[in-house]
Amino acid sequence: MALLYGMASRDIVLCFFLAAFLYSSFGQAMPKSEIQPEFLALLENHTVIQGRDVSFTCVVNHLQSYKVAWMKSDSKAILAIHTHMVAQNPRLSVTHNGHNTWKLHVTNVQPNDSGTYMCQVNTDPMRSQIGHMKVVIPPDIMDLDDSADLLTAKENSDLRLRCRATGTPKPVVTWRREDGRNITLRTEHGVQRVKSYEGEQLHLTGILRQEMGSYLCIASNGVPPTVSKRYYVNVRFKPLIKVSNQLVAAPVNSDVVLHCYVESWPKALNTWYRENGMKLLSDEKHDLTEIPLNDYAYQLNLTIRRLNRDDFGSYSCSAENLLGNAEGTIRLQELHLTRTTSIPIRHNTDFLDKYGSKKQMDRTGNHGFGREGGSLSKNGNMGHTKPMLRRNSSNTLTDVTMKKSKVSSYPAPAPAPAHSTPTQLSVQNSVTSLRQHSRLNCVGLMFAFLVIVICNS
Repeated sequence: MALLYGMASRDIVLCFFLAAFLYSSFGQAMPKSEIQPEFLALLENHTVIQGRDVSFTCVVNHLQSYKVAWMKSDSKAILAIHTHMVAQNPRLSVTHNGHNTWKLHVTNVQPNDSGTYMCQVNTDPMRSQIGHMKVVIPPDIMDLDDSADLLTAKENSDLRLRCRATGTPKPVVTWRREDGRNITLRTEHGVQRVKSYEGEQLHLTGILRQEMGSYLCIASNGVPPTVSKRYYVNVRFKPLIKVSNQLVAAPVNSDVVLHCYVESWPKALNTWYRENGMKLLSDEKHDLTEIPLNDYAYQLNLTIRRLNRDDFGSYSCSAENLLGNAEGTIRLQELHLTRTTSIPIRHNTDFLDKYGSKKQMDRTGNHGFGREGGSLSKNGNMGHTKPMLRRNSSNTLTDVTMKKSKVSSYPAPAPAPAHSTPTQLSVQNSVTSLRQHSRLNCVGLMFAFLVIVICNS
C-alpha cells in the first residue's frame, strides 16, 4: 500500500510539472496563433510641396498588448513608439484615436523629409507597412546679379542672357519676348526666328535695334507656381532722322505742323532750328512735342501758329547722343489761295435784216423779219430778205477756269481754222455779201444815169 501510495504521489507531481510546462510553453501561443494583429489599410504615398503639412495613417486591428512604432526606413531611425515621440524633431508628432488608428504628422515639410516611412507592430516576426513621401519644390530663379550694363550691347555685336533656376524636379527654362515678337537666332547655318527658346542661356548674335526690348525667362517644373524674370535688353546706336515731307506749303494766318521721325538709343537730345541757326523753344508761337513710337523711336512735332511771311523758310530737326548726331531739313513755303467764281456762259446769235433791224434766232433756228416780218419791193411784192448773220461777241463771256459750266441751248459755232473747209454759215454770208454789193452797184449806175439825163435837159 505504501508503495502504491508513493507511486501515485509521484505521478501527481509529474503531471503537475508537465501541466506547468505545457502552460508555460503553449498557454500564450495558442490564442496568439488564433488572433493576430492585422492592418486594415495600406500606408499611403504622398507627394507634397515644400512647406506644406502631411500625415501618414496606420490602422491596426487586434493589437492586444502589442505596440505600434513609426520608423524612417532609409535612416533606420525610430521616430515614435505608440504615442511617445523618440525623435527630437518638433515638426513630428503622433496621435491615437483610442481604438485602432495611429497617425504620424509632419508639418512644414522640408526636402530632407523625403523618403520611406514604416508603421510596424512588434510581433514575432515583425509586421509592418511602408509609405513613401516625395517633397517637391516650386521653381525659383537665381539672381545672377546681372546689371544693366551687362544687358546692353552695341548694334551688330553679341549679347548673352543667362537664367538659372532651382526646384524639384529640375525646372525647364524657356525664353520669350514680352511683346510677343519672335526671337532672332543667328548661326553659321542662317537666321532663324522662333517664338520661344529652351535653355538657361540665350545667345543673341549680331543684335539689331529691332531686337531691343524685354525678354522673359520662364521656369516651370510642373509644381505651381511657374515663375519668370524680366531681362531688358538695350541696343546702342547713333541717331537716325527721317523726314517724310521735306516741302510743306501753308497759307498765311494758318497753323502748320512739321514732323521728324527719330531713332536713337540712348535717347538723343532733340532740337529745332531755323535756317539762320536760331534755336526754337516752346512759346506762344511754337509748340515742340515728342511722341514715343516704341523702345527706340519717336516722332518730333513742331507746331507753328498764325503763320506770317517771316515764318516761311527752312527748319531743321536735330538729334544727338553719345554715339553721334543726325539732322533733317524741312522747307516751309507760302500757299497762295485763288478764289474762283462760277459764271454761266451765254452765246447769242444775232442778225441784221435789210432795214438794219437786229433780230435773234429762235430755238428752232428761224429768224424774224424787219417791218412785220417782211419788206415790199418796188413792184409791191413781199420780198423775202436774206438775213446777214454776225456774231455778237460783246455778249459772250467765257471763264477759262471753269471746267464744268452751264452752256446755253444755242452755242455759237467755233471759228474755223485757217485752212478748214467753209461752213454753211460762211457760204451763206458770202452769198449775201455779193448780193448786197451788186445791188449797190445797180443803185450807183441808176443814180449816175439820172444825173446825166438831168444835165442834158
